[in-house]
Amino acid sequence: MDSPQQPSKAPTIRPARAEDVPALLGLFRELAEYEHLEHELRATEDQLSQALFGARPAAEALIAERPTPAGDPEALGYALFFPTFSSFLASTGVWLEDLFVRPSSRGEGVGKALLEAVAALMRERGGERLEWAALDWNELALGFYRRIGAKTMNEWITHRLDGEALERVAADSAATGQAEASPTKERR
Repeated sequence: MDSPQQPSKAPTIRPARAEDVPALLGLFRELAEYEHLEHELRATEDQLSQALFGARPAAEALIAERPTPAGDPEALGYALFFPTFSSFLASTGVWLEDLFVRPSSRGEGVGKALLEAVAALMRERGGERLEWAALDWNELALGFYRRIGAKTMNEWITHRLDGEALERVAADSAATGQAEASPTKERR
């Protein structure tokens, strides 16, 4: 008779490296499938490589892994995040874009280890706030966030401009001459 499966030892959390880009895209695909958003996944290896490791990185990623029985590392999940700034605190923070753990590794502390690593990195850098969003139907994630003491920000409603709406607003700005305030232009 098989014994109940015991959770493996704690995962190793490490910063993503350039050679992890294909594995990260695979994890992105798994997250998109879980969230029923496969149609929105358009990232390519080149785009992700530039975003994480280019001249001006836009984000960072941590990977949770554990050795397989053969001794090779197996990716269990990842956290993708980028810096934010609070005008009220005049301080930096972090927006956690993705926290994903493969279904086979859920309940083993992998998500908590990733979140702790992001929080520790943020605090080490002087940040004061870690924020993220979760889908309202993802009770597994919402329950986890409640258990660790995260505060649900019900009074805030997320907004997004993309696609044609973003193009229209950007074009309206250019048409009225409002685009002059570009941070790359010299201020007078």
